Parts: sequence; structure tokens; C-alpha cells
Amino acid sequence: MDTPVTTPRPVERLLQGQATSDGAGVRLTRLLTQDLQRRLDPFLMLDLFGTDNPGDYIGGFPDHPHRGFETVTYMLQGRMRHRDSAGNEGLLVPGGVQWMTAGRGVIHSEMPEQEEGAMEGFQLWLNLPARDKMREPWYRDIPLGELPVWEADGVSVRVIAGRSHGVEGAVQREDTQPLYLDVHLAPGAAFEQPLPDTHNAFIVTYRGEVALADTVLRPRRMAILANKPGSDGVQLRAGPDGARFILVAGRPLKEPIAQYGPFVMNTQQELIQAVDDFRAGRLA
Repeated sequence: MDTPVTTPRPVERLLQGQATSDGAGVRLTRLLTQDLQRRLDPFLMLDLFGTDNPGDYIGGFPDHPHRGFETVTYMLQGRMRHRDSAGNEGLLVPGGVQWMTAGRGVIHSEMPEQEEGAMEGFQLWLNLPARDKMREPWYRDIPLGELPVWEADGVSVRVIAGRSHGVEGAVQREDTQPLYLDVHLAPGAAFEQPLPDTHNAFIVTYRGEVALADTVLRPRRMAILANKPGSDGVQLRAGPDGARFILVAGRPLKEPIAQYGPFVMNTQQELIQAVDDFRAGRLA
């Protein structure tokens, strides 16, 4: 089991996110925007999508390129089909995770396999260290039944990445050491998670409310946790209706970030090369 948290982190700031659209008009909320990349290194972007209006998602995300980072898509509701230029194909269903390492380059699509009903989930972009940005692409579908779970009184935690209360997550990364938890709390239930004080961390609620000391985090909001020296983790308690939220943390790479749309490298010259490779058909 993990060591009890004795000096929890406070909340540094609360964010509502920016309403935007991506792909072929998919409406979403961008919670981790480009101006937060240094603060939340190694994470580059976090989108929350959630609607029961097919017009908000039916266009999906047709073929588009990536280079230099990883994408982690976590579906809460709905069905989305992935296809890519490396020959991978998979169907994301509720509770499933798609983890893709773009590496030196991949072209992929993410298209809905439904014409009605709700579509809801998260997509997180995780940076790669400079030495791995041109590695071979990698892909894994993780269905709900393969996600490790830790449970206690009123608490259920799906461990997507990292480790929680002795349970190893589905994915581990040595350099960035990502922690990605989906936490479900019964009304009034409490949860704590150890975190190194040097790791950047945030929480996003998607059902109910949670309290971190005197700060209450409302649904579909992000709380950035302060990097307080000597802190050893986070403590939360659900509101009267219970709560569901994701907790994400990771070790910063502290490397230069150069981004142009779907390409994230370390220098402008590497970005120019990425665009040239894409235009010349050398990306995948």
C-alpha cells in the first residue's frame, strides 16, 4: 500500500477551459491549453468532449498527422473507430483507453461509430523526451476489462497509468512517469494519492463535486495542484452526490517545446522538417 499523505498539496488555480472545435467540427472544451504547457510539463493538451447532440461529434476526426508525442484517449460514453498509417485499427467503447505513441510520425483518423446517443471522454497529449521523438510509432487498445482497479470503502480507482495503492497501471513510462487515474467516489467518500512534490499534477471532475481542503471543484473544471516543497500528495472528499474525476500527474521533461499544430518537437528546424516530411509523404 502507499504511504499515507500527511502534507497534501493545495490548489494553485481553477480553470473552466475554452470552448472550441477540432477535426471536422467536433465541439469540445480545451482544458489544458498551449499557454499551460510549461506549467504542466510533460502534458501538452487536454480536451474534454461531451454531448448527446450528434451534430456536435458526427464529423469526427478524419485523417490527420502527429509527430513527437503520445495521445491518450479515454472514452466515457460512445464508440469511436481508430485507423492509422502504421496499420493499427481499434474500436474505442465506454471505459476503454487508446494509447498511441506517434513518434517519428503517423497519420490517423478517429471517427464515431454511432449516429445518435451521447459521446463523452478525454484526450490527453503527453510529450516525448527529445531522444524518443523519432522512435517507431506504437499503439495499444485497452478495454475496460483490462484496466487495473483498486477499491476501498466508497472508492473505486481505474489505474490507466502509473501506480495507486499498490496497483500497477496499464501503461508505464520511465521518463515522464505519468499517473492517470479515473476515481469514482461515493457521497462523502475520501481519497488520497501520494505524489512527488516535483511532479506537475491536475484534477478534472466530470460528475459531482470534490473538495480539496477549502476549495470545491465543480463539474467539468480543472484544478492545477501547487508544487509545494515538502508536499507528499493530494487529499479529496466527494460532495453529497458523490463524484467522478481524473487525476493526472507526471515528471516534467524540462526540455524546449516547439509546436506547430499536430507536430511537437524541440526546435523550429525540427518542426520545419516535420512539415516537409508530411507534405512529401514521408511521415508514416
